[in-house]
This record gives sequence, structure tokens and C-alpha cells, in this order.
Amino acid sequence: MPGGGHCPDCGSTELVEDSHYSQSQLVCSDCGCVVTEGVLTTTFSDEGNLREVTYSRSTGENDQVSRSQQRGLRRVRDLCRVLQLPSTFEDTAVAYYQQAYRHSGIRAARLQKKEVLVGCCVLITCRQHNWPLTMGTVCALLYADLDVFSGTYMQIVKLLGLDVPSLCLADLVKTYCSSFRLFQASPSVPAKYVEDKEKMLSRTLQLVELADETWLVTGRHPLPVITAATFLAWQSLQPSHRLTCSLARFCKLANVDLPYPASSRLQELLSVLLRMAERLAWLQVLKLDKRSVVKHIGDLLQHRHTLVRKAFRDGTAEMEAGEKELRGRCQGPEQGKEEVASSSLNLPEGKRPASPTPLLPPCMLKPPKRICPPPPVSTVTGDENISDSEIEQYLRTPQEIKDFEKAQAARQAARSVSNPP
Repeated sequence: MPGGGHCPDCGSTELVEDSHYSQSQLVCSDCGCVVTEGVLTTTFSDEGNLREVTYSRSTGENDQVSRSQQRGLRRVRDLCRVLQLPSTFEDTAVAYYQQAYRHSGIRAARLQKKEVLVGCCVLITCRQHNWPLTMGTVCALLYADLDVFSGTYMQIVKLLGLDVPSLCLADLVKTYCSSFRLFQASPSVPAKYVEDKEKMLSRTLQLVELADETWLVTGRHPLPVITAATFLAWQSLQPSHRLTCSLARFCKLANVDLPYPASSRLQELLSVLLRMAERLAWLQVLKLDKRSVVKHIGDLLQHRHTLVRKAFRDGTAEMEAGEKELRGRCQGPEQGKEEVASSSLNLPEGKRPASPTPLLPPCMLKPPKRICPPPPVSTVTGDENISDSEIEQYLRTPQEIKDFEKAQAARQAARSVSNPP
């Protein structure tokens, strides 16, 4: 045998390998002594000395994987295959799962968090490769709670020190809108509500870009904004049949959940569209409201950049022009009245024009009210001691000053009598 092994009984070096039920054994050919049996993995030193060791002390100890980790790795691979991700994505997600599982906080976590960890590793991999995948999609596949998922996601990113880029807004719109069931006729979707996917995606992207330019997306969750933009795009393509449909019914037809702030984002988008419609020449003669402006979304988006610049940035110039007209009216009464009458503002005499809405985030236009702490309660009884330096501010008349000086002199005299030299 290589390595110079010998039989512990007879000392013979004639040792042969014998497979008994597919289990390798070392047997002495002279006396038949079984030197080793049932050794799964051994260390190098034990192999040289022909000593049997247990599995926990063998070289297989470093490769030991718990049942929980094995199940998690299988779940990572299964999720990647369900999402039809490339094999490189699967390898990266498995590597992230193994790195995260080495931390004691993850190994000792609850089963729910370990299940969520599977989706977090896959989502991180997709984000790093710019693969359009949303957190809501992963939560739906894993039946996971969104709050638990988001908390675990941020913990893993911080724990592993990963650089995860944010998902591109255009890719997010395409991925999210593709899940809407409005592109094929079905018993639950009437024919008048079915829309072409490419047209709807194109208009939704333009509305989302408009919302981004007017600060409606910054610092907010994008899905409510995308939901509101998709609803307006869907209505504007066939307004005669769809204006009566509400946002809640639209989400029900599309088989998607209605995000809570989506109604507020819808009203903000409509307000922006109304401000833009005021600057479009052929729409100024119409008295548009938040319902009728949907019919003209195509025209507004066609001239989007110009209208946004005029509606929000040129408002300051209009206000300055109005102030000049009022200043001219004050300088020349007769001439000023004629200028005001002929001005495009059509304001009553002596009334200032309304200040334009600046292009600022909604959180700055309507900041939340801060709760002022109540002032400390101070109870004044009148028995508080007053120092000599403060008593002067309570003296108001010359007579009170004279009385105070006399009292001070009498006090000094009384002290000098009681304490003679």
C-alpha cells in the first residue's frame, strides 16, 4: 500500500482495498484484519496513519450544509427558473444567499425571514443586471409580506455591502403595465375597454415622464404614479367610452391592486394637465375641467416641453408684467385705466394678479403641519424671591426709588448698631 501502512495486529504491510456493499475497506491479506471501514471522509494525517475518524472531525466539516440552507438554495434556483432568468443570474443569486447565510443573524432568523431572503437575493441580482423585476412581483410569487420583504432587502444590502442601482422608471412602467389584463378580450373585460398594448405603453411612458418633470415622482413610491398615468392613458385613447369608468373599476378590470395614494397622484396629474391646457392656444377658449381635459391629453403631450416651461417657469414674467401695469396705472390715472382695461389679465381695478404656482415638489408647496409643543406651564404664586439686581426693574416712580434708598440706608444703619466695632 502506498504511504507505508501496516496491520496493527500482525504488522504486515500487505494491505488491500476491499469493497463490501460499496463501502471501501482496508484489509490485511495475511491475517484478515479489517484496518479501516466506513470512513466517509478523513483528514490527511489520519489517512496516513490509517486511523478512523468521525464525520464531524473530517475534511467534510467545512462543506456541511444544513437542511434549511439546502432548502433555501433549491428555492433560489426554482425562483430563477420560474422567472426564466439566465444561468449567470442563478449563480449570482446562489452566491449571495450563501454569503448571507454565513451571518449568525440570518441563520438564527425565523423561517419567514429565510423564505423572504430567497426573493431578496434574486431581486438584488436582477437589479444589478438591470433586469426589470419589481418587489411586488417577487412578493406575489413567494406569498410574502411586502413590509417584511422590504426590511429584509435593506438589511441584506447593508449586511453584504452591495451596490444595487435603482430600477429604471421606463423599465418599471413596461414591466408593471404588462401585467394588466386589458390587452385581450375576455368575459370580464368588455370589448370597448380592450386596448392595444403598444399604444397604451407609449402614452403611459409620456405621462410618467411628465410626472417626473413636475416633481410628482421624486421621493415617492413609483407604482401609484404609474397606476394613475396608466389610467389616464387608457381613458384618453377612447374617452367617449371610458370617461365614466372610475380608477377603482379600472384596477379591478386590469386585475391589479389599487395603491392607496393612486387617487391623490391622479388629481395631481390632472392639475398639471389643466395648467398646461391654459397655455395651449386652441384650448384657451374651452372651459376645461379635470374630466374634460382627458380628451386632449394627446395634444398636451405632443407639446409637453413647451407647455411645461410656459405654465410653470414663465409665470414669474407674467406676474412682473402685471405689476408694471399696476405701477403705470398709479403714475398716470387716465392712461393706467386704459392699459388695465386693454390688458389680457382682465382684472378689476386695484386687484393684483394671482401669484403663479412655482415648479416645486408637492412637499414644499404643501408642507405638513408641524405640531407645536405646548408651552411649559409656569405657576406664579407671588412668593418667589426677588434678587437685588432684579428689583430695580420693578421701580417705576421717583418716589418708589427714594423709598427704596431710605430702606437700604436704614438697613445698613441697623446692621452697624447690632455689630459695633
